[in-house]
Amino acid sequence: MPRRNRVDPWGDLVAHPARGMFTGNRGCIVDDHENVVRHHGTNLAWITCSLEFKGRRVGPARPRRWTPLFFLDEAVALAAGHRPCGECRREAYAAYRDAVSAAVGAHKALTATELHRRLADERLRPGRGLDRAGDRRLWGSTLSRLPVGTVVLDARRRPCLWVGTALRPFGFDGWGEPVPVADGPVEVLSPPTSVAAMTHGFEPVLHPTAFA
Repeated sequence: MPRRNRVDPWGDLVAHPARGMFTGNRGCIVDDHENVVRHHGTNLAWITCSLEFKGRRVGPARPRRWTPLFFLDEAVALAAGHRPCGECRREAYAAYRDAVSAAVGAHKALTATELHRRLADERLRPGRGLDRAGDRRLWGSTLSRLPVGTVVLDARRRPCLWVGTALRPFGFDGWGEPVPVADGPVEVLSPPTSVAAMTHGFEPVLHPTAFA
């Protein structure tokens, strides 16, 4: 399989042959020569899409079009600051929107623009360049207060999936072997809005290795 652009839970662009379960859109990130030149476009809509939808195909690095990024699963996509697409993943988008709306006590469903602004505020501190890992906004919690599907940093500062009883380290081909941990404070990669969605009923699609 050819090497393609991937996004790890830090939201950085890396090359890896594994494609993952979802693709993502954060605008055009290549120049007219198909070289990756930016971390994201100017649009705040960072979305998570199905790999296939109505037979549409998008080249991996087409200039002046959105650039496909690939995620191991939805937990990774959420941790990178994306939300479900409202077109190709309509039901998932509605579930995410309604869960966030319930979490914030909104009297009516939040709009896509409102979701985008919340996530944009939670993703990155101001910065520039391709490597934005150091600009990620982390926040603190305890494991017992986090829903399954949240991505946190372990004691070795590895991004790990919280599965309720253990942490599983991230890998491009799947989540690693579970590491039992005691409840305690952790730094969280998944934005607060997405964690609130999962707490209020949104169920992310996880890679089979999450519970292998």
